[in-house]
Amino acid sequence: MVKEIAGVGMPQAAESKAATGAKPAKDFGEFLAESLEKVDTLQQEADAAVTRAAQGEGDIQEAMVAVEKADVAFKLMMEVRQKILDAYQEIMRMQV
Repeated sequence: MVKEIAGVGMPQAAESKAATGAKPAKDFGEFLAESLEKVDTLQQEADAAVTRAAQGEGDIQEAMVAVEKADVAFKLMMEVRQKILDAYQEIMRMQV
């Protein structure tokens, strides 16, 4: 019964992509690279917003929102990094 539940959806999705010749989804490395670029972009936007606010051209609230977005994105990235490292260490401890 567990095997029936575990197999729901995944094999059919893979078969349908292969049959239609559709491009497979992004691999994990591409996903991580894009995520890092997004975090970097948010940090650059936050820096620009703070600079504008310091020069009197921008709004303080806008700068604070940009800084908080960058902070949350960075913290999320660090948590994902830690989970990846934990998974790697767990795999390395496995006996073959």
